[in-house]
Amino acid sequence: MLLQRRTLLMSGLALPATAWASSASATLTLAAASDLRFALDELVRDFRATRPAARIDVVYGSSGKLSAQIQNGAPFDIFFSADQAYAWQLQRLNLTHGEVRPYAVGQLALWSTDPQLGVLGLDEVVRHPRVKRFAIANPEHAPYGQRAMEALRHRGLLDIVRARLVLGDNVSQAAQFVQTGAAQAGLVSLAHLLAPTAQGQGAWTRVPQTWHSPLIQALVVLRRAAASTLAADLLQHLQTPAVQALWQRYGFALPQPSATGARP
Repeated sequence: MLLQRRTLLMSGLALPATAWASSASATLTLAAASDLRFALDELVRDFRATRPAARIDVVYGSSGKLSAQIQNGAPFDIFFSADQAYAWQLQRLNLTHGEVRPYAVGQLALWSTDPQLGVLGLDEVVRHPRVKRFAIANPEHAPYGQRAMEALRHRGLLDIVRARLVLGDNVSQAAQFVQTGAAQAGLVSLAHLLAPTAQGQGAWTRVPQTWHSPLIQALVVLRRAAASTLAADLLQHLQTPAVQALWQRYGFALPQPSATGARP
């Protein structure tokens, strides 16, 4: 599945005195985990109001595939990973500038557009005769898929459901499989279920976080953006109470201060 690219343009007002002289240089390209699609779009829209004439592009995909693209020279400025391990990997490869910054903790959820299935627990759903296909993100490169496998293994369900698994290229595609009926149920990100596009469709339940390792999500500035004023301003914006509230509204928990910068 091709990665989806969204471009948010900001224009029509004079640049502030602190902005770069050339509007063409006031650009950022963000590589972002697909569970951030709705929250980050909203965040960028709010940020652009303070940075007219700048341009921000966002490329969404699985964290593993985005990390591989960065290692192969993709022109990204900031990487928002769904698993801090990928951000640390890039730092070890000397591809980053500054520290690894945890920004949120992701939440896995069981979802079905069939209301009767959606109110059941994971054990019951996996064993239900109506569930012919069960969607998760591809664990080879998607953190939510990795955690889904951990949860299924924790409950002793992996062998039961393995033949019926359908793998999305990322967690957004896994959610799409459930939403379109290509799968009768699946394990997806809570952030997708709290977005407007999923409201009123079936039912979902949170997966206990004790069933899998934490989804500590982290960002890192890449070397090509080391001197970017716009990147520095965006990092500062991420620390505001409004952004912290936005993460929580989309089902993310805030990382513990003691975890900030902690190497996994």
